[in-house]
Amino acid sequence: MELVVESGVKKMEGGEAMRRNQTLICAPIMADTVDQMLNLMQNAKTSGADLVEVRLDSLKSFNPQSDIDTIVKQSPLPTLFTYRTPIAGTQKDINFSVWLSITPTWEGGQYAGDEASRLDALRLAMELGADYIDVELKAIDEFNTALHGNKSAKCKVIVSSHNYDNTPSSEELGNLVARIQASGADIVKFATTALDITDVARVFQITVHSQVPIIAMVMGEKGLMSRILCPKFGGYLTFGTLEVGKVSAPGQPTIKDLLNIYNFRQLGPDTKIFGIIGKPVSHSKSPLLYNEAFRSVGFNGVYMPLLVDDVATLFRTYSSLDFAGFSCTIPHKEAIVDCCDEVDPTAKLIGAVNCVVRRPDGKLFGCNTDYVGAISAIEEVLQGSQPIMSGSPLAGKLFVVIGAGGAGKALAYGAKEKGARVVIANRTYERARELADVVGGQALSLDELSNFHPETDMILANTTSIGMQPKVDDTPISKEALRYYSLVFDAVYTPKITRLLREAQESGVNIVTGVEMFIGQAYEQYERFTGLPAPKELFKKIMAGY
Repeated sequence: MELVVESGVKKMEGGEAMRRNQTLICAPIMADTVDQMLNLMQNAKTSGADLVEVRLDSLKSFNPQSDIDTIVKQSPLPTLFTYRTPIAGTQKDINFSVWLSITPTWEGGQYAGDEASRLDALRLAMELGADYIDVELKAIDEFNTALHGNKSAKCKVIVSSHNYDNTPSSEELGNLVARIQASGADIVKFATTALDITDVARVFQITVHSQVPIIAMVMGEKGLMSRILCPKFGGYLTFGTLEVGKVSAPGQPTIKDLLNIYNFRQLGPDTKIFGIIGKPVSHSKSPLLYNEAFRSVGFNGVYMPLLVDDVATLFRTYSSLDFAGFSCTIPHKEAIVDCCDEVDPTAKLIGAVNCVVRRPDGKLFGCNTDYVGAISAIEEVLQGSQPIMSGSPLAGKLFVVIGAGGAGKALAYGAKEKGARVVIANRTYERARELADVVGGQALSLDELSNFHPETDMILANTTSIGMQPKVDDTPISKEALRYYSLVFDAVYTPKITRLLREAQESGVNIVTGVEMFIGQAYEQYERFTGLPAPKELFKKIMAGY
């Protein structure tokens, strides 16, 4: 796929960034009354939407002639009318109550009347001046018959198909698009469901080769990439919600996030793709950090959360130079080592990679920036409470690491390198023992940690997800045991002050938050991704509120 447009971000007078793509943002409008809809439409315009999808099935009371006429005449934006039965024009394919019970935030179609009346309302919307109507593929033949050839010249017909089970093969998707085209669609639309993030690749392949306007979405968190990267691969529009959780299909981002986090208007065919690989990953602040930094210097890239089950499959599927770099978080930092063509010697020694860069020859290079960010932040706090000295303030300290995963390995290695005596505490003692043997340290089970205090003035570093949202009341060690430590570090940064850190503060112990490690490790990653100096003050400013 060699599509090239002018790189960089053009500026208009006054400094505003110009649009680099024509992909539209459509705001779904769902409300009980027409007046409420009109208010939401105004909000959509203010938020930056290009058009609104009017969900007629959400109206509690509906008079087709007067209500559609009012909406068309008073809408501040172009209108797309949709009138859904519970699942994409049919109530036969899926048990909708079961779907709602497992996906409570999703608002599906609510029309339960007869099919002829539903299609009549869409035909009426066309006659009264709608800019678009959406008719399901299963209903388009009946709709076309009812039109008798009297199609409005102004109104574009979107013919849609929805798959709530999976994402079919490329061949099946190609055949589906051909059937939709053959139905007389002005715009092709299909939505599938992501069982794995690699499902999105097949949809990108279809989208970029489409010869007609196409809307192609992959639903669910693993399909988020399909919604953000529409402009890169030539999608006609994407859907953006007005509020978090108020979605018309699973996985929709907000308009605010599309514009302010992902720089949606500036994405184009040559935009480089970066992301954070993890499971879970939606909590990550990395997209906020990197995208703001990219925007500040006009770097043509976008950074996204990537919910990944298997890293080897991810790299095999997204192997083009477009996918230029990845951060890596729990639980993939160790598995990713074997996926790289070359691994930095330090990362190889640690046995964990948290940063992968795709070189111009397509080879993957892995390194570890975790230990630099964390150890530097810990040293800075320790140095602030001690006289100026040569060497590291960690030298000779007893450094207790909770966790034997990728981040635990990085911290243990970094502490050992600085001259500390290392202890590894882990839920599974065998894993603690393995890491302790590598770094020449001592091993404990996590259950033993609260009673472990051979001396005072120790350092504690939690590298597990214990205490991370939503389990904010969890902590790996009793409050009473914290008095034996002079500093406590927690790699968790959502929330910034975990229960562990709060109780350490209450015990008079110095703390280092995961935010400080996060910023520190991001400096080197940004430079490897972009080839530009890290905007350190900007990073600190962005993260100051977290």
